Amino acid sequence: MNHILVTGSNGQLGNELKLLTNLLPQSNFLFHDIDTLDISNLDALSIFFQKTRPSFIINCAAYTAVDKAESESEKAFLINDKSVGNLAKIAVEFNSKIIHISTDYVYDGNTHIPYIETSATNPLSIYGKSKLKGEKHLESVQNALIIRTAWLYSNFGNNFVKTMIRIGKEKKELRVVYDQVGSPTYAADLAQTIIYILKLTIEQPDKFIPGIYHYSNEGVCSWFDFANEIIQYLKMNCIVLPILTKDYPTPTHRPAYSVFDKTKIKTTFGIQIPWWKESLINCLNKLKLEVV
Repeated sequence: MNHILVTGSNGQLGNELKLLTNLLPQSNFLFHDIDTLDISNLDALSIFFQKTRPSFIINCAAYTAVDKAESESEKAFLINDKSVGNLAKIAVEFNSKIIHISTDYVYDGNTHIPYIETSATNPLSIYGKSKLKGEKHLESVQNALIIRTAWLYSNFGNNFVKTMIRIGKEKKELRVVYDQVGSPTYAADLAQTIIYILKLTIEQPDKFIPGIYHYSNEGVCSWFDFANEIIQYLKMNCIVLPILTKDYPTPTHRPAYSVFDKTKIKTTFGIQIPWWKESLINCLNKLKLEVV
């Protein structure tokens, strides 16, 4: 039986993975978060692996408070950098395959051409820099697969979709930036892809192809478009107004363009990726919210 460690299991992606364990009935999932397994503690990790010897690590653990990271850089680098280094060492020592989740923030967004995996990185924020340093630890790990994703949302945790719904109930107007463009990612879709890669690897070990991959839902939109789709679909009594980034200042410089070319992950693993609007509707229907 394969033991599969999922770190950061209380986050959006971790919770979505919990719903899919039935797809791998011959595997034993080990779901852990900071309260049960501190991946920043190498000794604790080593003891855990000696007892359980996971064949796979899915690292969903991350410091994702993008704005707070500017003032909490030490914490951001502890989780996004040092802890990934610990997992890299453990993966090598115990010959575990690792799937690590990274971000579009490793790019500066100063382009209008979809990013491929070999595009030059240039993070502009503490969050982006810490995530890129985390990636670097895995470059020398033979069985490491990095998935960069963007604009993640789900039925779990705090995210843009839930924020728009909450504010849309409270206010008559929403002001959302329209000059930041990207592709939303429904965590349930990403979780399905990860499970598929695991299943493929378990059945055919040579199908696990290490490297960096991009994943988000198909299609492109602005944050304004994204918000407007949410409000309109739920028929909320709220108007969404477009504004410029300069009119909504934040501590973090966010990429203006976060569109991925996803050819590599689609061709390597033979997957199809849903359109962002279809996935958003799936999420909204699952939430089953009563909108007044």
